[in-house]
Amino acid sequence: MRSFLLILTAVVFPAFAQNNLSAEAWLEKMSQALQETQYRASMVQVQADHIRPLVYLHGNVDTQEVAFLEYLNGPPQKAVRVGGIVTFLEHDQPAYSVQANRIQGTWPQSFSGNIQSLAKGYQFVLGGRGRIAGRPGQLIRFIPNDQYRFGYQVWLDMESYLPLRFDTLSREKSLLEQLMVVEMAVLDSTPLVLTEAIKRSWPEASETNRRPSGREWSFSWLPDGFKIVISDLHQLFGSGQPVEYISLSDGLVNLSVYVAPTGRGPLPEELTTTNGLSIVTEKMGDFEIVVVGQAPSDTLMTIAKSLKLKK
Repeated sequence: MRSFLLILTAVVFPAFAQNNLSAEAWLEKMSQALQETQYRASMVQVQADHIRPLVYLHGNVDTQEVAFLEYLNGPPQKAVRVGGIVTFLEHDQPAYSVQANRIQGTWPQSFSGNIQSLAKGYQFVLGGRGRIAGRPGQLIRFIPNDQYRFGYQVWLDMESYLPLRFDTLSREKSLLEQLMVVEMAVLDSTPLVLTEAIKRSWPEASETNRRPSGREWSFSWLPDGFKIVISDLHQLFGSGQPVEYISLSDGLVNLSVYVAPTGRGPLPEELTTTNGLSIVTEKMGDFEIVVVGQAPSDTLMTIAKSLKLKK
């Protein structure tokens, strides 16, 4: 009888403690788990009728975070992160490295960073509990503070606090995109692929290009929480035309702004895809502006119209 009571106490007390956690506290524990936990997760990324399976491993080797991502369909495509350097290994292309604190294609960067930075754009709300990949999960909703962005929701593993599922929702609450774990294992030791990754010599991270003209751009309006993350020179895929590039983010969504002199090439038509990705175009004097991102098209258009050249 005593043994049964001890087992019952061990089960009930942690659950009771979790019942007292706020949505923000759950997210803080998620952030810590994503940085410290060694785990392997098989996931699927769902966009409309497109399903993309992938596997992700994370661990810590010699006080450095190390991660590995591999897409399982199509041509071989892998990525390795050692500390703040991500190296991409793609089919029929030489390996290249960039400075980054995460591998794109998995969880948002803010999930393993400053959760408080998201409070400008979203409210954190506790939802119900459900079963994802055979594990009990707690739902946390990200309710937008305005109409300028989409909503999100994440299920967290109630044992490890790792994310199990992440949904992007339209303003009408319909599902636009989903990243979901189908199998997860928390590991006692570092996977061999991660220990080998830190031993290898990867290409040096490429330097950020500077705009040769020295132009500086600003925005007279951005939704609360959005800020400029990157500003450099890009070449358009296919045409090779140089364009000025500005990356904006609120921690959950990334928006891309491209600026080029008028007449360099045809602008894409305004477009909204089934996964919520929108493309809008605008002309400003001698410049053409294209804004791309997973946000309402009217938000992107307002951002394009607010772009200004600093004097």
